[in-house]
Amino acid sequence: MKRIDIIAGARPNFMKIAPIIKALEVRKAQGGELDYRLIHTGQHYDPRMSGNFFSQLGIPLPHINLEIGSGSQAEQTAAIMVRYEQVLLEQRSDLCLVVGDVNSTMACAITAQKCGVPVAHVEGGIRSGDWSMPEEINRMVTDSISNWFFTTSASANKALRSTGVREGQIHFVGNTMIDTLLANMDRLKAPDFWADQRLVAGQYFVATLHRPSNVDDASGFTRLLAAIGEASRGLPVVFPVHPRTAKTLREVDGIPSNFRLVDPQPYLEFNFLVRHSKAVITDSGGITEEATVMGVPCITLRDSTERPETVEQGTNELIGTNPDNVKGVLDKLFSGLWKKGAIPELWDGHTGERIVEVLERIL
Repeated sequence: MKRIDIIAGARPNFMKIAPIIKALEVRKAQGGELDYRLIHTGQHYDPRMSGNFFSQLGIPLPHINLEIGSGSQAEQTAAIMVRYEQVLLEQRSDLCLVVGDVNSTMACAITAQKCGVPVAHVEGGIRSGDWSMPEEINRMVTDSISNWFFTTSASANKALRSTGVREGQIHFVGNTMIDTLLANMDRLKAPDFWADQRLVAGQYFVATLHRPSNVDDASGFTRLLAAIGEASRGLPVVFPVHPRTAKTLREVDGIPSNFRLVDPQPYLEFNFLVRHSKAVITDSGGITEEATVMGVPCITLRDSTERPETVEQGTNELIGTNPDNVKGVLDKLFSGLWKKGAIPELWDGHTGERIVEVLERIL
């Protein structure tokens, strides 16, 4: 029996590992040779950001929780490396499987390689080209030391090839985030505040903002909120507030009256909101993927994206961080001129199964 360490540490990771764990469990029941050890680094330690994902997505409780908690980029990375190294020294695994681009991903990849454990990177090869994003550094470092790559798109494959990664190391399998979405589409449910806020399907927006370029400067953030509030023509803007964003919000003078500030939402409730919204306004990468599959217009307040397929094929438009750009793009939406979009190749709900098939061959 070969054992895989599956690393998760932050909210996006849980959506990405759920289909892999499910596929591994199915293969074990069929007599498969792979076992796994789920390791939660504790990078997201707020239950609103991680805890309810385990129950909602059917993820088993972690075998190990490193309980890292908060800290700077360097503090988190160092603490994860120290504690994961202790785990491997006590009981070595046969493979370290990391997902996405958070600090936990890079830290565990480095530690595993230094302990002689090979690394497979789910969502390898994606690139924004923006080195000011900590996630971009995490992606590049992780990919530079990974042995195998599970990719979501042709652009990710191209990026890996351009750095000298051999064809046999790249496995184009699709998107586990979409596996999770499609598996739970019939379970999506309205949040508790739906009736109290008098929300009507197709007559409200969802906004999520947490990137430093958008939220760290109170003056710029105020301008951005005002632009969204005005351009949304009085429709409610449901705004789940990320812990990082909450700090700056306390300094903002005059939140638009049509904004509805709510806590970070559990997976099923959040995607219900997205599915039934008029559009999503975001600076997140993962949400652009989910919106594309659900056919919901998506407006991304960033200058670059590591998921170009959501723009080239999907429902997403990249408009930059200038608040002056918001009105024009929302006018286009209200005029009924938004593109319909299409679902990218292999975003079909079976990525977890394809990953496990490859893992069985590798190990």
